[in-house]
Amino acid sequence: MIKKMEIFVWLFVLAFIVLMSACGVQDQKSEKQPVVKEKVTPEWAKDAVIYEVNTRQYTPEGTFNAFKTHLPRLKELGVDILWFMPIHPIGELNRKGSLGSYYSVRDYTAVNPEYGTLDDFKALVQEAHAMGFKVILDWVANHTAFDHAWVTEHPEWYTKDEAGNIVSPFDWSDVADLNYDDNPALWDAMIGDMKFWLTNADIDGFRCDVAGMVPTAFWDKARLELDAVKPVFMLAEDEGQRDLMKNAFDANYAWELHHVMNQIAKGDKTADDLWVYFAKNDTLFDPSVYRMTFTSNHDENSWNGTTFERLGDGAKAFAVLTYMVPGFPLIYNGQEVALNHRLLFFEKDEIDWTQGADFTALYARLGQIKKENPALFNANNGGDFVKIATDQPESIMAFTRTKGENQVIVLINLTPEDHEVKLLDDQFNGTYLDLIGGESVDIKPQQAIKMPAWSYLVLQ
Repeated sequence: MIKKMEIFVWLFVLAFIVLMSACGVQDQKSEKQPVVKEKVTPEWAKDAVIYEVNTRQYTPEGTFNAFKTHLPRLKELGVDILWFMPIHPIGELNRKGSLGSYYSVRDYTAVNPEYGTLDDFKALVQEAHAMGFKVILDWVANHTAFDHAWVTEHPEWYTKDEAGNIVSPFDWSDVADLNYDDNPALWDAMIGDMKFWLTNADIDGFRCDVAGMVPTAFWDKARLELDAVKPVFMLAEDEGQRDLMKNAFDANYAWELHHVMNQIAKGDKTADDLWVYFAKNDTLFDPSVYRMTFTSNHDENSWNGTTFERLGDGAKAFAVLTYMVPGFPLIYNGQEVALNHRLLFFEKDEIDWTQGADFTALYARLGQIKKENPALFNANNGGDFVKIATDQPESIMAFTRTKGENQVIVLINLTPEDHEVKLLDDQFNGTYLDLIGGESVDIKPQQAIKMPAWSYLVLQ
């Protein structure tokens, strides 16, 4: 009987030890799980307009110092956030063209000497901040140049084929694909290099290239650690990976809206198709997500055509649309002077700043209207977005934006034909001010409003 009791006691002790060990392992695992903190979008972004800067092509000199002289002009244009395309040294191994791609990064913590020095960039950021701008830097976390130091120092951080050769994503033969699986040291190194720009240049966030090709868990960890240095604004070049928007990113690309606008300009879709898009958008993204609206960017301009090649005479109408619908509007450098040239991607090219005064005036006025009307603020900072019933739904995009006492009525003719449109709701009868044209506009019962081809009215 005693022996049986001893055996029972020993079995109980053993079970207790195993249980405590398991709990200890579980505790250790819990400690290793990344702590996820809900992101807080900076208050300064609530009514911001973002502007993309291609330093190489911006001025004849292609330098930070030369760009700096444009800051007063951009302030008058209504720009708030300056997004700089990658400013890092460009890889020479497997380089495309004579100057290479901005997105083939040889050193994440250095500056391309063609643009100037790190001190030049820091001075630019400091002056931009003094004028009220925020600055975000284009970040390429998915791949590096083939002559980045990591290729030789940490070859295990890269994706390889069956023969052990480092591979490139897609046909991007000038870059080496990074492998985030089972490489926690890569995660730490990449985040460390991102922190460098917060602590050394005081930038305000990042636009992250092909963000959906990098694990969401990495971005979650990065956002947590970056925010611990200073609150940042994060823009993802992505639309498909919606989990990126939960904890890591504040904004992403409204790619589908961009394509719908191009199709409307070609006559393949109508204004009514925009409501199909927005209904879908509302089911996919939380209202807090900043959806970046745009008619061009560096990829579209260089590879798919200028704004005028794609949108033709509707360029202004679609620009107005990007400011008026729920979203976060982008100007790609040169659009404000009617840039109608595909900027070379791998060579030196230049923007002609002597044209397009009418576009400059339009973008400046749109920026003013946005800031003066809380209904037009970004994401859920703005107001309700409601369709207005008309007798021309396929031709005229008609809607209201309303927040409290602030209401804006928008009518845009998205066709190359003149139209006369009637609003089917009498609640809009009255006299309004056209915020863009500055003229008085009467809306009367059963009286048609004349809308010339590609025209627009922003009424208050």
